[in-house]
Amino acid sequence: MTGDPFASMLAPMFAQLRDQNLWRRREVRSSPQAPSVQMDRETLLSFASNDYLGLANDPRLVEAFCQGARRYGVGAGASHLLGGHTRAHHELEEALAAFAGTPRALLFSTGYMANLALLTTLCPRHGQIFEDRRNHASLLDAAGLAQGDRRRYRDVGGLRRALDAAAPGGLVVSDGVFSMDGDMADVPALLALAKAHGAGLVLDDAHAFGVVGPEGRGTPAAYGLGYDPALVHMGTLGKAFGVFGAFVASSADVVEALIQRARPYIYTTALPPAVAVCAQAGLALAIAEEHRRVELAERIRQFRTGAAQIGLRVLPSSTPIQPVVLGDAARALGASRFLRERGIYVPAVRPPTVPKGSARLRVTFSAAHSRDDVERLLGALSALPGDVV
Repeated sequence: MTGDPFASMLAPMFAQLRDQNLWRRREVRSSPQAPSVQMDRETLLSFASNDYLGLANDPRLVEAFCQGARRYGVGAGASHLLGGHTRAHHELEEALAAFAGTPRALLFSTGYMANLALLTTLCPRHGQIFEDRRNHASLLDAAGLAQGDRRRYRDVGGLRRALDAAAPGGLVVSDGVFSMDGDMADVPALLALAKAHGAGLVLDDAHAFGVVGPEGRGTPAAYGLGYDPALVHMGTLGKAFGVFGAFVASSADVVEALIQRARPYIYTTALPPAVAVCAQAGLALAIAEEHRRVELAERIRQFRTGAAQIGLRVLPSSTPIQPVVLGDAARALGASRFLRERGIYVPAVRPPTVPKGSARLRVTFSAAHSRDDVERLLGALSALPGDVV
């Protein structure tokens, strides 16, 4: 046989995705992250980034990155355990532990890798994992890779029933702020249930750190919770902090277990030291510049007030993630195209990222957005054709 075997294998999948309006397309951005971006040679007002505090192109972070590169070069050159762990990494971990209020913190290249490391290290084979159905894909994949006994729940009541029906122990796993719906998990209830069952709580706070709670210290801090060794906290550095990377903040034992056993930590090159230098600068700015969180909260309130006035179905959320639910994928794509024609970039989010029948515009806000930016978005949304809304 001759020819391309992959073409024939993949053709049915490609056809199905296109038929169901689920084909994904990358946009090419040629400008820094900002409210106004150059996307595929167009200038667009963007409501699509996770740059919640508007730090991704801050000149001070650019300079910090350059200084880090001048001191350490552009690559770590090795894994953390084989000579790639620099003073920059170490100081960032210490700063992140202090920020999260935990004894230790450990750096990872991505949140995906951090979540894979956590569940495969902390859950023994066939151990119990209780996971929220709306968890980020990285947590769902991590539970599968851990080969745990997975039990899914929809809410706190569902978790209580699942725990009551199971043997003691295990891991309760949840997003802190759900990435597609934007609402916050009831962390005090999750933690209390986990501890009563002899389980630990793994919390992915990627969309909360820098934004939610006093000084942006995350969802536990927003609920007034202090350090608890039963809680393992994961956060990312590429959203509110404007840079790249991820971290786990927890007890000394959990961090040491990850260093000793976590394959996504042991068997990968360390984050570039210049990124660590830049991330520490971003963390310091996020803590110090409270006005960014104030501005962001104002833009969110402005949008929600305006959306209610024009009758949009926006899910309950006080965070920068404001989902406008439209139903099927074709409708969401149509709404995204309508906005694009008016110079506004809001991608459509479709299954399997969200459940079938809940395709949406995932509107995200930044402290860098102005009142006029939000009014322009609301004006365009108010003009959506009836067959879309």
